[in-house]
Amino acid sequence: MKKILLVDDHNIVRQGLRNLIELESDLEVTGEAASGLEAIKLVRSNQYDAIVMDIAMPDKNGVDTLHDLRHVAPELPVLILSGYGEEQYALNLMRSGCKGYLSKDADSEEIIKAIRTVANGKRYISAELAELMTNELSNPSEKLLHETLSDREFQVFFKLASGLSATEIGEELCISVKTVSTYRTRIMEKMSLKTNADLTYYAIKNQLIS
Repeated sequence: MKKILLVDDHNIVRQGLRNLIELESDLEVTGEAASGLEAIKLVRSNQYDAIVMDIAMPDKNGVDTLHDLRHVAPELPVLILSGYGEEQYALNLMRSGCKGYLSKDADSEEIIKAIRTVANGKRYISAELAELMTNELSNPSEKLLHETLSDREFQVFFKLASGLSATEIGEELCISVKTVSTYRTRIMEKMSLKTNADLTYYAIKNQLIS
């Protein structure tokens, strides 16, 4: 029996996933978290075979939580189940270590298939993600600007675009303000942008933040 941790700030979403998973004889939900911080706490004290996690959450978003999980439990597979489409986040988060990315619009059979796949230690590649990956290999120059960022750069980009200051980002990521500034400079150069307002506009335009 594979033990699953559900991480989503909406109780109705967690309940729906729990009801879906409980229909399966080889899967069971043994933990629920409404935030990234709560998820990290549960992972430190319990054993799970996979995490099913949203991106948009209070106190610690899915991008940050995924990054922290790589240090807390590097072998624990994470499936991102998000309201954002694959074209927005999937490639960056797959590079950041998640084992699969799926839109919440996917049908129940595919969601169960994805959970079972990552719980068994394998990557789950949806048809949409497979197409994105193929396009990236075939036409690397056509990648979206944020897809050119490294794991850490994307994390800092996300925070800058959300309006956090260099000091706030440094405190959250436990790095110096100077290091944050270095990342910011790299991000601006890679994305050909000049100001934090440009970053925010880009993120809103590409539906990376609301």
